[in-house]
Formats: sequence, structure tokens, C-alpha cells
Amino acid sequence: MTRATDTAPAWRTRYDSGLIVALVGLICLIFYIASYLAHAHPPRDAYGYVLGRDFVNTWMGARAVLSGTAHEILNVDVHIQRMVAVLGPMPPHNWSYPPALFLFIWPLGFFSYTAALAVWSATGFAAYLGAAATHDRSLRFLLFVAAAPAIAVNLFSGQTGFFTAAILILFFHFLDKRPVLAGALLGLMLCKPHLALLFPLALAFSGRWRTFLAAGAAALVLVAVTALIFGADIWTDYFRLVVPVQRGVLDTGTGFLTMMPTGFMHARMLGASLAVAWKVQTVIAVVAVAVVVWTFIKRCDPLVSAAVLLTASVIATPYSFNYDMVVFGWLMAMLWPRLTGIWDRLLLLVVWTLPVTMVVFGDLSLPVAAPILAIFLIRLVVLAQNVPRLSPPAAQLP
Repeated sequence: MTRATDTAPAWRTRYDSGLIVALVGLICLIFYIASYLAHAHPPRDAYGYVLGRDFVNTWMGARAVLSGTAHEILNVDVHIQRMVAVLGPMPPHNWSYPPALFLFIWPLGFFSYTAALAVWSATGFAAYLGAAATHDRSLRFLLFVAAAPAIAVNLFSGQTGFFTAAILILFFHFLDKRPVLAGALLGLMLCKPHLALLFPLALAFSGRWRTFLAAGAAALVLVAVTALIFGADIWTDYFRLVVPVQRGVLDTGTGFLTMMPTGFMHARMLGASLAVAWKVQTVIAVVAVAVVVWTFIKRCDPLVSAAVLLTASVIATPYSFNYDMVVFGWLMAMLWPRLTGIWDRLLLLVVWTLPVTMVVFGDLSLPVAAPILAIFLIRLVVLAQNVPRLSPPAAQLP
């Protein structure tokens, strides 16, 4: 695949429609942020929730690290009591991340809530955009990346989508150039492991063993350092106190059904029992795994392979959210000059806007996200069949 400097002409000659889409999206994004903040009363928004909603978990976690009480935040009752004591009444939250995240968020505890949210959002957006720029530095490309509707969702929710997107984008950038570094980056996904469950399969079936081992080593280092700093029981407490609560959130799905693009949650939205929902999810997961294995055994075009892996990863797990789809802003921008047909462009736009539109349709009890992602995955498989087999170093993203 050509380098970033070689792809710039493609943007100039074939991205005119992409530029229009990006500008419209960017205007909508800026208008949304301005409107949301104009009606807010920091640290609360116009609806009475704290700004950044889920960021309250991250900020409270950072404060707990600095105060030496990181263990206690894993207890949902203690966590809620402390949040209410600091910020006042709010909907219940629970700490949901693996303890390794404590290693990265503690500096946020030095700031007030609003200031910490601003730092978190600005740093995350810069990391996302900077990672995307390693693939293509052209203004039109970066505008497309920066205008992704998932950005609004992530800003609204105060979630980790910017950072996980940056990690994954850099992973694909370095995958065949610096495989050990790519593996170390993938190891950081221990902080959001459910988003990278299929990546070890892709690495193994494509013979990228250095990356595979580096990812495992990086994850083990994070586990060991976390245990060294906070005590080994921080991990046992996580599995004892946090995982059961997360399983309960998954089983009930209350308040999250419209935000989760998974077959499991779609089945629950339609009134299916837990048993039926798990069967639906199992079928989807098996298909997703099979597609990833086939794609990486064949060593397809690297961009198509990345698209397959990211899409399959979102639908293979029952637990993923629309704010986890920030990386699709980069992916759609990368695919735009490659898929030039009218129906392909329409499909790209549908997936690009899906983090927002899935909520709109979900409020109407119309689960559309998983079917759309399945259609997109099928299109990628068809595309993979029509490209030649590639081997490193030729099979590299720019």
C-alpha cells in the first residue's frame, strides 16, 4: 500500500464529496458542542447530569489513587456514596474498568471536575487526531476524521473512545513496520480488553508472532505494575466486586440498549429472553471469528484487513458501545478513496453516522446497528476476495 505522502493526490482528486461531508459533519459537531455547553451549568448539564457523565468514574478513580483508596472505589456502594458526597445527587455509577487504568488517569485527580474533564477531552481528541495523522496528514483527510459523529457521542459521555481509537490506529500504523511496538500498544488495550478480543486471533493466523508476544508481555507488565503499586488483591477485588456488577449491567441493559451495537442487546431490545439473546450473540460471534481468521490467513489488503478486524471486534462482543466507535471515524476516512461507488459511499456514510443514528432508531425500538455493521462486514469480505494476497513488507498501511 502506498505511503501517506502518496495518498494525498487521491484526496485532492477523489475526496471532493468527502470534503463536503466532513465540513457538514464538522459544522454539526461544533453546533452540538456549543449548544450543549451554552445550556449547561457546570459541573451539571441542562438535564441535571454532570458534564461528561461517565467521566465521573474516571475522575473519582483518579482521586482515589491520589488518596490511597483505589481499592474502595471497586465497591459500587462506596463509589456511589463518595460521588454524591463530592458532586451531589446523580444517577448511580459503578467503576467498570480493569485496575490497570489507574496507572494512567491519576494526574486528573489534581484538577477540579470541570477542569479535569476539559483536559481529558482535549488530550483525547489530540491523541486521536495525531494518531490519524500518522496515516495521512492532508487537511481534507483530517477534517473527515475530526468530524466523525462518534466524537460528539464520546464528548457527551466523557468516555475513553478517543484514547482507544488512538491506540488502535497506531497499532495498525506500526503493525508491520515496528511489530514489537505495535504489540506493546495493543497491550494497553488491557484497559478496555473487550474491544480487542479478536486481535490475538488475527495476529496468530497471520503469523505475526513478535507482535502477539509483545502484546502479551505488555499486558503482563501492566498487571504486574498495577499489583506492585496497589497490591495483588486489586485484581482479585476487580473480579470479585466489579465483574459481577458489569454482568448485571449486561443482563439488564437498562438505559443502555440504544447505545450498544450488539446482537445481544438488539435481541433484548426486541423483548427476547437472556437465553435467546445469548444464542443470537453466539452465532454472531462465531461468524465474526470465522471472518477474521479467513481474512488474516489469506493476508488480504492491510486496510481491508484492519476494517474487518475492527468491525468484527465490535459485533463479536455483547458489550460494546457507540462511544467505542470513534476509531470508525478514521476507518471511514481511510476507506473513502478506496470505495468510490455510490452504494459503497452510502454504506460508509451510514456506518460513519451510526454512533448517533443508532440511538435515534433505538428510541423507536428499531435495532439497526448490528445489522448495518453485519452488512458492512459482508461488503468487506467481498472486497477482500477481489484483492491480491499480500505479504509484509508490501502489506502495510501508510
